[in-house]
Amino acid sequence: MKEFSVKVRVYYEDTDVAGVVYYVNYLKFMERARTEWLRYLGFDQVNLSADPGVIFAVRSAYVDYLRPARLDDLLEATLSVTRSGSASITFAQEIRRGDTVLCRGEIKIASLDAASFSLMAVPDVLGAAVERWRNN
Repeated sequence: MKEFSVKVRVYYEDTDVAGVVYYVNYLKFMERARTEWLRYLGFDQVNLSADPGVIFAVRSAYVDYLRPARLDDLLEATLSVTRSGSASITFAQEIRRGDTVLCRGEIKIASLDAASFSLMAVPDVLGAAVERWRNN
């Protein structure tokens, strides 16, 4: 399965008093990977919300926390597209330190109309870009 990744440094603000990454911050790292992946495909969320008027919201998130990340670790946030539906995209995501998987999740995002927040189809131009990326 094709994979995209970004590097993420753990800062003090990401950790708890013990210097361990606070659990919700793994979801933030995953969000950064999805945002940078969109940029890699040639899209940014500000422009997508203006034209064609689409925004994305997390519909579901299933996360397994396997090992802790710590202050100043250099991590890799990865994603693979496991399903591309008419109004959603599902990702398999991992947070790694080197070859060690620290956290993994399945994140499903919904495509919403920016004005009404109602479900809408993933714009054709974006859907086509996702499929090109998956198949190249």
